[in-house]
Amino acid sequence: MTAATPKGERRRQALVEAAAELLVEGGFDAVRHRAVAERAGLPLASTTYYFDSLDELITAAVEFHGHSELASCKQRLATISEQLTDDDVLIELILDLLIGQDVTDTETMLLRYERLVATGRRPYLRPLMRVLSKELHDLIADIFARSGRDVPRDRIEELIALVDGSVVNSFIELKSDPRGVAARMLRSALSRHG
Repeated sequence: MTAATPKGERRRQALVEAAAELLVEGGFDAVRHRAVAERAGLPLASTTYYFDSLDELITAAVEFHGHSELASCKQRLATISEQLTDDDVLIELILDLLIGQDVTDTETMLLRYERLVATGRRPYLRPLMRVLSKELHDLIADIFARSGRDVPRDRIEELIALVDGSVVNSFIELKSDPRGVAARMLRSALSRHG
C-alpha cells in the first residue's frame, strides 16, 4: 500500500526506519507490528494501514537498511578514493561494507550474519537480496577498480566468501576479534593474487 500524502509518506518511512532498527538490533523476530509502531511513535493500526503484511514491512526494512549501508560506503569511497592504493585503507573499506563499521561490537556482527542466514528461510526476500547482492558486488568491483586492482567478478565472489567464512568460523571458535581474522585472511588473499 502506498501513502498518497506527504504526511502518509513520512509515517510510512518512520515505520520502515523503525523496523530496520529493530531488525539490526534483534533480528527478524524483533520486527513485530507492535514493536515497530512503538518505535516509530505511531498507532499500532498504522503498520497494517501502510503495509499489507508483516512480510512487506520486513522487506521494506531490509531494503532500507541495505541501501543505507551501500550509500554510506559510497559516500566514504568518494572521500577516500585516492587512498585506496594503501592496502590497509582498501581492506578496512571492504570489511566495513561486508561486516559493518563497528569494529568492536561482536554482537552486532553476529546479528548481521544471523540476519543473512535467516534471509534464506524467507523466500519473499530472495528477489530483493539478489538486487542488493548485485549492488554489493558492483560496489566492491568499483572499490577495487579505484584501487588500481583488476579483480574479476568471480574473484570478488571468492573474496566475499572468504570474509564471510572467516567471520563465521571465528564465531564458532569463539575468537574475540572476528574482524581482525577476516582482515588477515583478506590481506593474505590479496597479496597472493594481486
